[in-house]
Amino acid sequence: MGDPPPEEVPWHGLKIEEVLARQDATAHGLSGGQVRERLERYGENRLPAPERSGPWKLFLRQFHNVLIYVLLAAAGGTAFLDHWVDTGVILGVVLINAVVGFLQEGKAEEALDAIRGMLSPKALVLRDGQRRTIPAEELVPGDLVFLQAGDKVPADLRLLRAHNMRVNEAMLTGESVAVDKRAEPVAPDADLGDRDSMAFSGTLVAFGQGRGVVVATGSATQIGRISTLLEEVETLTTPLLRDIGVFGRWLSVAILVLAGVTFAFGYWVRDYELVETFLAAVSLAVAAIPEGLPAIMTITLAIGVQRMAGRNAIIRRLPAVETLGSVTTICSDKTGTLTRNEMTVQNIVTAEDTFGVSGVGYEPHGGFSLEGRDVEPADHPVLAEALRAILLCNDAEIHNRDGEWVLEGDPTEGALVTAALKGQLDPRETGELYPRDDVIPFEAAYKFMVTLHHHHAGDHSFLFLKGAPERVLALCDKERTRDGGARPIDTGRWERRMEAEASRGQRLLAVAVKDVEADKRALEFGDVEEGGLTLVAVCGIIDPPREEAIQAVRECQEAGIRVKMITGDHGVTARAVAEDLKIRTAGGVVAGHELEGLSAEELERAVREVDVFARATPEHKLRLVEAIQADGHVVAVTGDGVNDAPALKRADVGVAMGVKGTEASKEAAEMVLADDNFASIANAVEEGRTVYDNLRKAILFLLPTSGGEGFTIMAAILLGVTLPFTPVQVLWVNMVTAVTLGLALAFEPTEPGVMRRPPRPPETPILSGFLIWRVAFVSALLLAGTFGHYLWMEWQEAEVEIARTVAINTLVMGELVYLFNSRYILESVLNPAGLLGSRAVLLAVGVLVVLQALFTYAPPMQFLFGTAPLRLEEWGIILVFGVALFLVVELEKAFFRHRRQRVP
Repeated sequence: MGDPPPEEVPWHGLKIEEVLARQDATAHGLSGGQVRERLERYGENRLPAPERSGPWKLFLRQFHNVLIYVLLAAAGGTAFLDHWVDTGVILGVVLINAVVGFLQEGKAEEALDAIRGMLSPKALVLRDGQRRTIPAEELVPGDLVFLQAGDKVPADLRLLRAHNMRVNEAMLTGESVAVDKRAEPVAPDADLGDRDSMAFSGTLVAFGQGRGVVVATGSATQIGRISTLLEEVETLTTPLLRDIGVFGRWLSVAILVLAGVTFAFGYWVRDYELVETFLAAVSLAVAAIPEGLPAIMTITLAIGVQRMAGRNAIIRRLPAVETLGSVTTICSDKTGTLTRNEMTVQNIVTAEDTFGVSGVGYEPHGGFSLEGRDVEPADHPVLAEALRAILLCNDAEIHNRDGEWVLEGDPTEGALVTAALKGQLDPRETGELYPRDDVIPFEAAYKFMVTLHHHHAGDHSFLFLKGAPERVLALCDKERTRDGGARPIDTGRWERRMEAEASRGQRLLAVAVKDVEADKRALEFGDVEEGGLTLVAVCGIIDPPREEAIQAVRECQEAGIRVKMITGDHGVTARAVAEDLKIRTAGGVVAGHELEGLSAEELERAVREVDVFARATPEHKLRLVEAIQADGHVVAVTGDGVNDAPALKRADVGVAMGVKGTEASKEAAEMVLADDNFASIANAVEEGRTVYDNLRKAILFLLPTSGGEGFTIMAAILLGVTLPFTPVQVLWVNMVTAVTLGLALAFEPTEPGVMRRPPRPPETPILSGFLIWRVAFVSALLLAGTFGHYLWMEWQEAEVEIARTVAINTLVMGELVYLFNSRYILESVLNPAGLLGSRAVLLAVGVLVVLQALFTYAPPMQFLFGTAPLRLEEWGIILVFGVALFLVVELEKAFFRHRRQRVP
């Protein structure tokens, strides 16, 4: 056994003899004693379970938030004042937020559970010279494991033998097609996707069979390393929660300072009683705290979740709704996200022409074109022959199942069948017209497949051969011409044309034909090796970009969001797809191994200049995301494989594919796309920006409400007059205006041009200098109107109940009209859309008018809140104040709009 840990040994680069010697393995397999010793040494072949917090600890963790502390302090103050209704409401808000957070916990543990579920449950091994099936957990390094098509690889294996073996490694590498495996060593520094002599735990054997020796188990496997990365990755706090944390700290300090100053002034300057002064200070704190803010935040986010669900974006973590609106960079996987993960024939190259093939994926909708003009295969004999060849020399099938086209077989062969179907060929009719007599299946050793057919009339027979272009080219001495004839092959010209197609990221597959004796019914290798074949065409195959993804990338770029592609596929393929998507390739394509020697500073510089990264491992993806975040960006990451899970968890917003994504990727993400479509991300970003706008509007509305109340109480104490309203009346105003008016802003529609403005800088506080001014400005207006009207009523020697009822209704009227101002932060609302364009606002106003009428005139409410009925002249003054406040705020908006237009 080697001294270094298994994962540090380049097993893929060692010869078989050296691998067996290092693992102390023999052709008879391990003995029982060796297995027991290695189980003790390495442990079982399973991923370690994470440490889990108990439910009480998880629940209590939800209260660790500054704003929650402020609310709990407010609840304590109201309880001290025996205002139990107020206390109950505040505690109810706190409890609801804690329950929501508690239900969202455990994301990382679920992701790890999903990865553990991907390990193979059983393995066929050779021990003590006998084959036996054992639980995969009992595998140890040195075990000899047998694999065949359909098996899930149970551990990391160094292959000793591979017969026509292909393994689907998309979950680890993101590569679209199954990878050919071989026993010969590869370069020690080969990227993960190029280690053809290895079979990795959790991947799927698509074809063939093989045999390998276990070189890593449990957490030492590649999938185990991803599991370890997931445990180590720190989940970031969302920009909104960071902003709210800062806002909560400043708000709590401001409230404490105001309450302290008020208490000191009332006690030492106005000579109030100690208890009376203390109660007034607490009343001020209660008035100044926007109790409805957490509830409105939660409801606004929840409405965003519903809107996004209607656009195929399923949110798993509530704050991610707003985070999407602040995304500055999207790092997208290629396969299955920007592309369909469905191989497609894009070009068919013949000796004299290059035919384009339209349509994407396995849905046989599309056609053929030549030099930009649509053509029919029947008018081009060489194209028709190529389509017939790729349909007959093929074992894949395409079915329409419940309205969806489904592939059974190899993805590359499925792409060829789809191209033939686009040429109006029917597989059954073609098969009956040209029955297959024999076949030489594809083998990695000779890189081609051959089928023998005869015409149903029996007058002639022929063979079709398809395979690697360089191998097929070597067997051909003629090429098919445009008129259906043949001429000597120009090998050099074919090589140049194939190199040009390959440089566009296409995988090439050549098709050739040969006439044989009419009565021939069996194939031999000599039929091929002796030559005499005619090259018909070369097919260019790629997993192309989704049409809607091209549009979505453009929308994101117009919105100031930089789109980067990070894929495990080859660099040439990545560049070709990126160019089709208009993702910037001027900085080149950087392969994963090139990142390994870069320092943190060099990596940050690289991510500024480069937008396409290929052959990326999970560690590379994670480092790239961290480097982009370190450069001050809010990052969304998309992915569908286990290899994407660490980066998804680290991202500010992880976006997993819901249809073809692994459970591990879904559990590590904050958002799941129901349609696996990158375009849904652009829609979600638009909704996220709308949610953030509405949150700012709600905060901009609620804070002046609290400010107006708090400053009014403070002014009364400073002037030594009776409080304009009691704590229970403050509670009424806070609750009814938050539930009606504040909530209405959560339903505001998306503002025009929201996706044409750049994302807000991550460091931008939720309350900018302008918004702080607006809060102070409107608070002063509410103070002037409310306290001024109260003093006027006192000067008129009105009863205190009437004066307070006037003050409360003046405050509510100011808030009601300010709701209309708040619909647009800077734009004017003096238009039909601004005044009448929101059904939610009009409904909220109607409900509030009814509630205030009951508050003022209903005897039970008068008894409970100490109010008194008002006369029409008093309502007239209240209405005049509302109109004045509305117009003054609109004038303030006009001033700042004019000032903004003058700034160059």
